Amino acid sequence: MKGIYAGSYDPPTNGHLWMIEQGARLFNKFYVAVGQNSQKEYTFTLEERMQMLEEICARYRNIEVVHFENKFLVKYAESIGVDYILRGIRNEKDYTYERGMRYVNSNMNNGIQTLFMMSPRNLVEVSSSLVKGLVGSDDWELVVREYVPDTVYFKMLTKFGRLHLRQTRRRILERI
Repeated sequence: MKGIYAGSYDPPTNGHLWMIEQGARLFNKFYVAVGQNSQKEYTFTLEERMQMLEEICARYRNIEVVHFENKFLVKYAESIGVDYILRGIRNEKDYTYERGMRYVNSNMNNGIQTLFMMSPRNLVEVSSSLVKGLVGSDDWELVVREYVPDTVYFKMLTKFGRLHLRQTRRRILERI
């Protein structure tokens, strides 16, 4: 069985990591797919997002990090022989949106099923938008640390100018 979990991952969060771990356990072959929309602006480049996900997924032998551009997820999934689309549900708003997408996807290909997974309580509020919105405030580094995997955390410190000196990195790690 093949599954796929797609998102923009701008940046990947601990919520994404939880979903990736579930997919790795459920499927023989599992694709973590970075969606790229040429009409959308991203904080991290496609290459940066792919690199972060490849580092996060390196410990799983059955995961392949891929990307697709300007294509419906279900059509991309069909092109690589996927059986299931895995989607995360954090709240009622997510459910309403994902339910609608599930029906649209089944109209395009009713052979690919959608599986919904409810996030654990401690990850319900975690999103890429939340994480990016925290950057810039005093001590944002300490707060963001709670919501992203290590590789993403250090990438954010570097990107947003807080990791220019080794002393800064050491000071932050000592406070964690």
